[in-house]
Amino acid sequence: MHDGWLGVLDALGILLVVLLVLLAGMVVSLVLRRRAISRAGATFELSHRVRDQRPGHGWVLGVGRYTGESLEWFRIFSLDPRPKRVWNRDEIAYEARRSPEGPEEGSLYDGHVVVVCRTPGGEVELAMSESSLMGFQSWLESGPPGTNWDAKPLR
Repeated sequence: MHDGWLGVLDALGILLVVLLVLLAGMVVSLVLRRRAISRAGATFELSHRVRDQRPGHGWVLGVGRYTGESLEWFRIFSLDPRPKRVWNRDEIAYEARRSPEGPEEGSLYDGHVVVVCRTPGGEVELAMSESSLMGFQSWLESGPPGTNWDAKPLR
């Protein structure tokens, strides 16, 4: 009987060690992924509301990266090295900003504001810090030499 309990405790100990190794591997993978993403350009905290059926819900934490004419969004908790969403500069327009409301306050990073944008596919909600919002607005307003501002339908 005593040997049976020792076997159970040994099995639980081995299971705990395996789980800790898997968790550590996941954390290392996420850190390495973030570094790989930021190697191609500076990143910033950027959340995206992927579902809007319920007010205040549907937010997913992530990071944003500008790559020339596009803004790329990567989920924080993902091992995929590719962006989950990409918005081209000439297809996204800043509409408004607001403070997080209700459940959003607990879902988003502290100090972030909700930014409402218009795209050809409909409204998009992003959340970012005040300083990132200033950078986002500057990126939207800037353009490469020879940009035809009259041809941009969303401006």
